[in-house]
Amino acid sequence: MKYYLNLGSNLGNRLLHLTRAMKAIGEEFGPYETSHKVESDPWGFNSTNRFVNIGLAIESDEEPEEVLRRLQGIEKTISPRGHRRWDGSYNDREIDIDIMATDGDAYDSPTLHIPHRHLAMRDFFLKPLAELAPGWHHPVSGLSATEMLNQL
Repeated sequence: MKYYLNLGSNLGNRLLHLTRAMKAIGEEFGPYETSHKVESDPWGFNSTNRFVNIGLAIESDEEPEEVLRRLQGIEKTISPRGHRRWDGSYNDREIDIDIMATDGDAYDSPTLHIPHRHLAMRDFFLKPLAELAPGWHHPVSGLSATEMLNQL
């Protein structure tokens, strides 16, 4: 199955953190495709630190929860500090890796929602996804990433 990931960093040497994450993902999952980088303001919290995001497409036969577990391991290796505050709100972070979507059906569990539940609200998700998978359509809404981006 193809997994579409979004990597973001807004703390420290952002490009270095993204490069380290991409290297680790390549070692864990093999070759991948990348989108162009996207810069954006923080989403869901206030900060003066802008994000650099990049999309990746990887292949894996593993179940979504296992892919998530491995990606979270990469996050912790690069940045042991969590990206949420004590109250559950977002915080600045060296690295954040999200599964945006797959080329399969929707997936929903207590810890993972695919497509990502905020996909249609985040241009820094939709721009890389539209570049990596122009033929992809949301398994529930039927909209492409470009159509969702045009609705923002």
